[in-house]
Amino acid sequence: MAQFRSTAVEGRRIHVEVCSRAARVRGKFFFRGEEKLFLRGVCYGPFAPGSDGSPFPEGDAVRRDLALMAEMGANVVRTFTPPPTWLLDIAGELGLAALVGLPWAEHVCFLDDPEIARQARSQVRAGAQRCAAHDATLAILVGNEIPPDIVRWLGPERVARFLAELCQEVKAEAPDTLVSYANFPSTEYLDLDFIDFVSFNVYLESEPDFRRYLLRLQNVAGDRPLVLTEFGRDSMRGGEAEQ
Repeated sequence: MAQFRSTAVEGRRIHVEVCSRAARVRGKFFFRGEEKLFLRGVCYGPFAPGSDGSPFPEGDAVRRDLALMAEMGANVVRTFTPPPTWLLDIAGELGLAALVGLPWAEHVCFLDDPEIARQARSQVRAGAQRCAAHDATLAILVGNEIPPDIVRWLGPERVARFLAELCQEVKAEAPDTLVSYANFPSTEYLDLDFIDFVSFNVYLESEPDFRRYLLRLQNVAGDRPLVLTEFGRDSMRGGEAEQ
């Protein structure tokens, strides 16, 4: 199971032999070559656009931040927007892989408006074109936490089919790229058997509850890897010491 710590700033799945930056999924594990790859990640962002319009800090700040991640033992950085090539270059130089999030209009009734759905497909396709071929890209997330009221309104089957279409957009641009969707407990019932690995954001501050829910998520994941794309304690509510 891979884990991504939150910070205050912060086809079917049978022996999938996809190779993304020398990484692939085999059963419940990621592999690089014949070696199991255990993901230890840090979420990076989201950020307000900088002077160049990019939703990331300046290059020197990014290099410092990523170097600190590598120093503490992280090997993956998760972004919530497609990073520029220079950021992926820095990550690769420091031995970090990137889990790239591709945002779109997840928080509106996107299937009620064909134009919004079209734009979402276009955004995901453009993000895959931009990032998937880079050696530092480990995998792509085609969305993050579609609100439960939106899922109920549109219907879970329709939402799952649309997420499958977004995954196909990525695979059309980069067939060997690992693809997932960052789900959360409120919509765990979504049937996403087309993703390469199962990703969940989980904020449970009681250790017994956290352990029990992890066991449940392992059952949800079945024979695929389980990745915790977010977890931890909100420092805005609890303070940095409690976090």
